[in-house]
Amino acid sequence: MIIQDKNIDKGKGFDWGRTSEDYAKYRDIYPNEFYERIINRGLCMDGQRVLDLGTGTGVLPRNLYTYGANWTGTDIAENQIQQARILAEQADMKIDFFTSATEAVEFPDETFDVITACQCFWYFDHKLVMPRLANMLKPNGRLLILYMAWLPFEDKIAGASEELVLKYSPDWSGAGETRKPIWIPEVVYDYFEMVDHEEYDVMVPFTKESWHGRMRACRGVGASLSGEELQHWDKEHMQLLENIAPEEFEVLHYAALAELKVKK
Repeated sequence: MIIQDKNIDKGKGFDWGRTSEDYAKYRDIYPNEFYERIINRGLCMDGQRVLDLGTGTGVLPRNLYTYGANWTGTDIAENQIQQARILAEQADMKIDFFTSATEAVEFPDETFDVITACQCFWYFDHKLVMPRLANMLKPNGRLLILYMAWLPFEDKIAGASEELVLKYSPDWSGAGETRKPIWIPEVVYDYFEMVDHEEYDVMVPFTKESWHGRMRACRGVGASLSGEELQHWDKEHMQLLENIAPEEFEVLHYAALAELKVKK
């Protein structure tokens, strides 16, 4: 499904479904600390019902599954959901996945203890979505927004790879990331109050192949380039890595979370 938003990449269309195989193989990269900080807050565990919005290939529910929550994952891209179901079935995990835009997700009032949104919150129509999420949460329910990004101005490999993405997608608005709290639009505070937020650095390990795959899965590459453009980018990026990267390396990222409580 092609998505277009004038506030993202100057309106250039992108389709996450085109990246589903790369997502399944190369985007399950969050370090243990990323998940520990969720569990340490008492979230997504011990029989809680959790809805994961923009679940992609189900990375969040699959990695937190052993902590005992009952997970439902939704995503706008059917190919992503197909990959999520395959990976969950292979791991013998009972997770409900279904294809839906977040704006169309419907559940009875007070269904969930926690709603999560990882790497996707800015894509939503917040005026439409926030009252629905508030209604779907139980009293004292939590909205957990999660994010992780490389730091191109501090990490040589990340910076060089990002420059190449911009060569092919000059309007890509995912470039130039720096440490900061997750952006929360004002309308969110009509329905939720901030409990806490935190930002912290993490080193994420890669090989040349896995970093190449991770970069190809980003919005400015696999989700938006034509087949011919992608072939050229593949060749150029692999040559770049041959010149600047060892076979195994770490890339500096920062991670962030925002925990909000429903107003009821």
